[in-house]
Amino acid sequence: MNEVLEQKLAELPSSPGVYLFRGRAGQILYVGKARSLKDRVRSYFHGSRIDSPRLDRLVESIRDLEIVATDTEREALVLENNLIKTHKPRYNVLLRDDKNHPYLKLTVGEDYPRVYIVRRPGTDGAVYSGPYVPASLARKTQNLVHRLFGVRNCNEKLDGHRPRACLQYQIKRCVAPCVESIATREEYLKTVESARLFLEGKNDDLLVSLQNEMYRAAEEERFEEAARLRDTVRTLEDLNTRQKMATVRGEERDIFGYYREGHRAVLQVFSMRSGKVVDRDSFTLDKLEALADEDVLSASLKQYYELGRYLPAEIHVPLDFPDRELVQEWLSGRRESRVDIVVPQRGGKRRMVDLVSRNARIAFELANQEEGRQAADRLQAVRELLDLPDEPARIEAFDVSNIQGSDIVASMVVFERGQPKRSEHRKYKIKTVAGGPDDFASMREVVLRRYRRVLEEGAEQPDLILIDGGKGQLGAAYQSLTELGLSHLPLISIAKKEEVLFQIGRSEPLVLPRSSPALQLMQRIRDEAHRFAVTFHRQRRAVRSFHSKLDDIQGIGPRKRKLLMNRFKSLKRVREASVEELATVVGPRLAERVHRHLAEMASD
Repeated sequence: MNEVLEQKLAELPSSPGVYLFRGRAGQILYVGKARSLKDRVRSYFHGSRIDSPRLDRLVESIRDLEIVATDTEREALVLENNLIKTHKPRYNVLLRDDKNHPYLKLTVGEDYPRVYIVRRPGTDGAVYSGPYVPASLARKTQNLVHRLFGVRNCNEKLDGHRPRACLQYQIKRCVAPCVESIATREEYLKTVESARLFLEGKNDDLLVSLQNEMYRAAEEERFEEAARLRDTVRTLEDLNTRQKMATVRGEERDIFGYYREGHRAVLQVFSMRSGKVVDRDSFTLDKLEALADEDVLSASLKQYYELGRYLPAEIHVPLDFPDRELVQEWLSGRRESRVDIVVPQRGGKRRMVDLVSRNARIAFELANQEEGRQAADRLQAVRELLDLPDEPARIEAFDVSNIQGSDIVASMVVFERGQPKRSEHRKYKIKTVAGGPDDFASMREVVLRRYRRVLEEGAEQPDLILIDGGKGQLGAAYQSLTELGLSHLPLISIAKKEEVLFQIGRSEPLVLPRSSPALQLMQRIRDEAHRFAVTFHRQRRAVRSFHSKLDDIQGIGPRKRKLLMNRFKSLKRVREASVEELATVVGPRLAERVHRHLAEMASD
């Protein structure tokens, strides 16, 4: 760390704001927001931070720091989004459309709006509809908008004084706002509003509006106009009938689904309008090693609505995230009315979130079919590298997670034929290590417990065991295998920072190029084990913190603590809950006691 950076770290304020990490050439590497700039930025340089190869690379690359202080955390959130959108830093989560499918853009900010096809939605205030899958559906929908509503698609600058209408008017694909005697600007904007409702999926509102116009035109004996409106109404009613994905109630909401393996993920969003799913967005995410699922979801959700999407009153997400209330407040400000971010727990809404997540998983698998085809080559490369008798069809990997020795946990993940088998992933609470962190002893314990059970149950043994760590962790695992009579099982480890492999019997590490198929497979498995361990570690710390604050309250035992945890998810929400809300879980008398105790703790 250079002197300039050290000086800036020492002088950081405790106010909320945004921080920018810059590299050697001055390029922006990462943009983040903080409730306290002093605490958040310094945490990157603490030895107790969560281990991650990607985070290590970020910190090692930082040469300068820039901060922007704000009055509130909400202002920091808005500024963070704007800076990420502008600079696209290498280490931030960046949404990428899965196949760059087309959108329809309605330029509602122009004097005479147009509709045309674009490849990416923007943030210019226009109405975007899509993505359309297959791409030909975008052209068909655009043609329908021209035919039903007569919205123009030309690039002419209009003022209503064109001497005569073009061919588009003659073939009934434009109402000709270019000629004021045919369609005034006010009349044209009414048709644009109808097209907007159609593109946003609000067909029920649109039908009511068009039917009223049709009746009014008939009463005024404008029969040709009434007939055109009648045909439009019939077409829209037919479209509604053919809409397959519908719910019983007429909700308007966006539903987020998420699927992740290691450092890659797919995010999908289904847009429900008037009880019908009318749009689907899909994004691929990469380089997520240093981020937990809730952090990825929070960043993705903020970016999604920064892209100019229509913002409904309700958003459903698959899991909670720390700044949900802040994001909810920010979105409410953008919409100018309340927006609720909900984590459904059961019933039809939860099933819908699960459906979108299943679609995300399908999209992930389709996006990685090429990798599936390469899996055999990677396994063959590992076999040749380690001189194994056969391809390692089943690989089991271990990682230990602890921060300053607290809540030491471990993970074991299983990959078969180069793909994760999540149903067989396992979590472990380290039981025998006391008196501070000891990664070697922790690794020795978890490997011993795992393969003792494999022997007792006669379960399948792995073709290769991968350890996250260096020579010390490898040696600890080998001791446990030797104790169990399993020293013959192939065993290697991968060191985080150096990205080199260690193998029992080799004095020197195996140094492979970054492009090596064998190294890429080992890195992917290691990242999955690390993410699994870190997620479990965070859960354990959250539960311990929750329990410790409630232990002194008379009447709160394990069962009541669990009920409160299930209902409110965090101590912060228990503290913010009213007595009436607490009473629904633990009864009125105990609710008063809990509320008073936590209020006194907060005031100390």
